[in-house]
Amino acid sequence: MLSGKIAIVTGASRGIGRDVALTLAGYGATVIVNYCGSKEKAEQVVADIEAAGGTAKAYQGDVSKFDVAKDMMTSVKKEFGSIDILVNNAGITKDNLVLKMSEEEFDQVIEVNLKGTFNCMKHVSRIMLKQRAGHIINMSSVSGVMGNPGQINYCASKAGVIGMTKSLARELGSRGITVNAVAPGYIQTEMTEVLSEDVKESILNTVPLKRMGTTKDIAETVAFLASDKAAYITGQTISVDGGMGM
Repeated sequence: MLSGKIAIVTGASRGIGRDVALTLAGYGATVIVNYCGSKEKAEQVVADIEAAGGTAKAYQGDVSKFDVAKDMMTSVKKEFGSIDILVNNAGITKDNLVLKMSEEEFDQVIEVNLKGTFNCMKHVSRIMLKQRAGHIINMSSVSGVMGNPGQINYCASKAGVIGMTKSLARELGSRGITVNAVAPGYIQTEMTEVLSEDVKESILNTVPLKRMGTTKDIAETVAFLASDKAAYITGQTISVDGGMGM
């Protein structure tokens, strides 16, 4: 489905990003595993991809830095010849009620989640425009659609991602480039594992499918949007939330 394609997945050393990288590689793409912090975890993702017969390379870079994102796109294009798929997955949380939230907590989340996505989209756009082809998938969240107490920074960043997705889809559509967002609901990751059983139960009461999602649920949706099977889908936000946002 993705044979011969070059994909960049930001924040791919763990969680959803890790499974997205593994899944894209499983469908035949060469995957650039971008990470900011843990080189060891990123190289493990690469090793897992290679063990399964795929091709991948780890690339360190803080996408919230404008020039770092630019250098990554330039380097990948130079080494691999194209960038066909960009998955903007890198993100952080700094949860707090608004009365307690510091300016730094707000700014840090916006810098990574929103500006990091902008930086990567801006610098890959020039490459994809010359190719007259490409798929950009941005990771939003059900929180960016519905809002969530204690996450005013995170919700703002993820709602902003949806707005940028629609805007860029309109800008690049005439060149055959699609831009979409995926909005996960409650997904089983390291972040949700620490929740108490009572909290988990209260969450599941809001989900019609009565289960948390898996990283694979998200990864398969991303893979579809990254393929030519989704060639006529652009500017959309696909909620993968078990019906929670209805």
